[in-house]
Amino acid sequence: MTDIAVLLYGYPGMYGFGRYGMYFDPTYVLILIGVVLSLIASAKVKSTYAKYQRVESRSHMTGAMTADRLLKANGIYDVRIEHVSGNLTDHYVPIEVIQGRLTDHYDPSKKVLRLSDSVYGNSSVAAVSVAAHEVGHCIQHSKNYAPLTIRSKLVPIANFGSQASWLFIIAGLIFGSASWLVDFGIILFSLAVLFQIVTLPVEFNASRRALATLSDNGILYTEEVGMGRKVLRAAALTYVASAATAILQLLRLVLLFGNRNRD
Repeated sequence: MTDIAVLLYGYPGMYGFGRYGMYFDPTYVLILIGVVLSLIASAKVKSTYAKYQRVESRSHMTGAMTADRLLKANGIYDVRIEHVSGNLTDHYVPIEVIQGRLTDHYDPSKKVLRLSDSVYGNSSVAAVSVAAHEVGHCIQHSKNYAPLTIRSKLVPIANFGSQASWLFIIAGLIFGSASWLVDFGIILFSLAVLFQIVTLPVEFNASRRALATLSDNGILYTEEVGMGRKVLRAAALTYVASAATAILQLLRLVLLFGNRNRD
């Protein structure tokens, strides 16, 4: 079996074709593990969010109202932001409504906190918790939280690495004498993996900040904070699964091509 066949055919299927016929590609097990982890994480976050989306918060504050109060409570008011037509905008950080579910995020480059339809105008425990989590990222940015800064700087490098890595790997396999291309491709892919790893402390820290500020500002009561913690823990599983999947893929590449220079 050629190296390219191992890379390409071993990915979508568990078997490859070698000199002596079809055989099992054991490294594909790593891909299957990643897929299973991703499916479990996705199912967990959807079921948990749906459960607590049906629980109305006792404060009756919507996600947008929660974000507005928490931003001000944390002194985030030194950035002038223009109002967006049709959107609720506080004096400091705009909160934009966007279509879809679970697409909420904070954009530090524009200082925009984006809340989805299911969060923006919803006063459920789940919506309030997600909004507070994104405010947690705003707080990180205002305090120059190191992991967030590192992650932001890694974004363009990680994007390039995840896209270009395969081109270098395939080129290296085509030109068998240029094994350094394969090695360089693996290094590029490792940068994308690094981004996934750095994301973990950023997300965990944002959730801790969210739960603390929700409690301190009386937006969620004690029993509701426990519910919010479950929502954010479930959401965190998706980042853990993404990081694990990326690490497993990197391990597979190393197992497949790491010993080429010794052959």
